[in-house]
Amino acid sequence: MTSDVCPINNVAIIGLGYIGLPLSLQFARSCVAVIGIDIDSAKISALNEGKTYIKHIPDGAIQEALASGKFTASTDFGRVKEVESVIVCVPTPLTKTREPDLSYVLDTGRAIAPHLQRGTLVVLESTTYPGTTEEDLRAILEEGSGMKAGEEFHLAFSPEREDPGNPDSKVAKIPKVIGGYTPACLEKAIGLYSRAVDTVVPVSSCKAAEATKLLENIFRSVNIALVNELKVIYAAMGIDIWEVIGAAKTKPFGFMPFYPGPGLGGHCIPIDPFYLAWKARQFGKHTRFIELAGEINTAMPDYVVQRLTEALSSQRKPLNGSKVLLVGLAYKADVDDVRESPTLVFLDKLTVVGAEVAYYDPHIPEIGPTREHSRWQGVRSVEWNEHIIRSFDAAVVVTAHKAIDYKQLANWSHCIVDTRNVFGKEEFAGLRDRIWAA
Repeated sequence: MTSDVCPINNVAIIGLGYIGLPLSLQFARSCVAVIGIDIDSAKISALNEGKTYIKHIPDGAIQEALASGKFTASTDFGRVKEVESVIVCVPTPLTKTREPDLSYVLDTGRAIAPHLQRGTLVVLESTTYPGTTEEDLRAILEEGSGMKAGEEFHLAFSPEREDPGNPDSKVAKIPKVIGGYTPACLEKAIGLYSRAVDTVVPVSSCKAAEATKLLENIFRSVNIALVNELKVIYAAMGIDIWEVIGAAKTKPFGFMPFYPGPGLGGHCIPIDPFYLAWKARQFGKHTRFIELAGEINTAMPDYVVQRLTEALSSQRKPLNGSKVLLVGLAYKADVDDVRESPTLVFLDKLTVVGAEVAYYDPHIPEIGPTREHSRWQGVRSVEWNEHIIRSFDAAVVVTAHKAIDYKQLANWSHCIVDTRNVFGKEEFAGLRDRIWAA
């Protein structure tokens, strides 16, 4: 698609987390001046000193952006008046009743609206239900700016597609889906993202772009739920689900492998499907696949606890009073991201039943603030040495970090519950009497 719109030379990116920071750095590398804005003053100070707070983003990447003169960070939302474009990358969590919490999006809209200039483009990247951009956010921006979307300022939605911890995941190489409030809004957004990414994928509306992101995550949620359910069924039959998946994925067509786990984590799969489920109810529709997948996936921690109880019982030990080490705190391998991590759920569940629980994670030395598990803030990872690991009655592998020495864990632990199949290799065959799959 071609466009006569003048190229956008500067942008403000609101929210400098796992989405906003990599995006900021990519725009800076593309010679677009970036003002990164976040309410967390500690993040802003770190960035302006050339220091990272995300494991897979090195200090050097921050320092390079600063040295180029194309990146600066600030807590001042008033700086929005300096830019031609604003991208919003803030959290969209669920409430305790599993309803969408748009407070971060709408509060950001209120903060930037008074500073919008005529012709400014505003893009929402936060995952949400269809209608958020052109209904909820648009109303806030119009009220606060006194301008009309599509006439005096531009509005669009472009879902984030970040895969933390995947070295092959590069912002510039991941196609960018874009939906505009009007055709002119779409053209403006294409002009923006074309500066930083190789491929843009225009769709007919903001709603279509919002629905695209939900489809991507619902697809994963439903398929993970399927293999989680099959894991429990096959285990009862004495069949190894990992062997079955390995065999099935040799089929060169009609099959895509998904893998079971101890429960869902991260900012997408445990949350995003329920945004659509909530919105669908407004249209009198019931999302049966989404709800069932959610039930199965959220039940997995209970299955792991059951397997842990069985493993300890085989050694004539009760779960109540036993010392349990949770190996891995991050929600996925090789990152330092704890959002919605199953390990936080295990800390709660095992403590309630009387176990003495600790965790080890080479990437997360201390638990920081979390929305639903604040009681664990400040708890530190145990040290990795033979004396400490042997002091636990059981270890539960929750996250399969490459930095963990599983041979040492196998040699030092009295009992292991493996939720990630890290001990499925033949080299551990002689230790199967102490290793329980879950």
